[in-house]
Amino acid sequence: MLPVLEAILHQYPFRILGFHSDNGSEFINQRVAGMLNKLLAEFTKSRANRSTDNALIEGKNGAVVRKHVGYGFIASQHADELQRFFTTQFNPYLNFHRPCGFAVLVKSAKGRLRRSYPAEGYMTAFEKLRSLPDWQSYLKPGITGKMLQERAGRHSDTEAARLMQKAKLDIL
Repeated sequence: MLPVLEAILHQYPFRILGFHSDNGSEFINQRVAGMLNKLLAEFTKSRANRSTDNALIEGKNGAVVRKHVGYGFIASQHADELQRFFTTQFNPYLNFHRPCGFAVLVKSAKGRLRRSYPAEGYMTAFEKLRSLPDWQSYLKPGITGKMLQERAGRHSDTEAARLMQKAKLDIL
């Protein structure tokens, strides 16, 4: 699990400040704790048997990951090929070309906070990053805003989706 986690964290263009996981032993062990300490990342975990603690991840798993990968077990002989697909096609498509909704908290007349998804709240993960004040200060050393902008502009959203779908069909 540690090499996969390192590969995933390496893909992020910004510094990791925190890491939240469920209670699985693949995440809660000395090796993962040592890696997160080296990154100076805060580690938090979900409460046992509370799937709503990770609602964002559970939603992404249902709406995105299972739609493209399915529910089945991935045999180890296919892991490297799938990892290449995720790294080169799927993750860049999700981060630079697939819009998702970002909630805004709205206070009701009774004072209760509710999440709302306004039309202007739908954007790609990269667009959301760029919308933050002083967003470039969060990037890892050696990563520039210009590099990310060039990567986002290499393909149109439709072309990126087609390339990702073709790559997915090639490994099936």
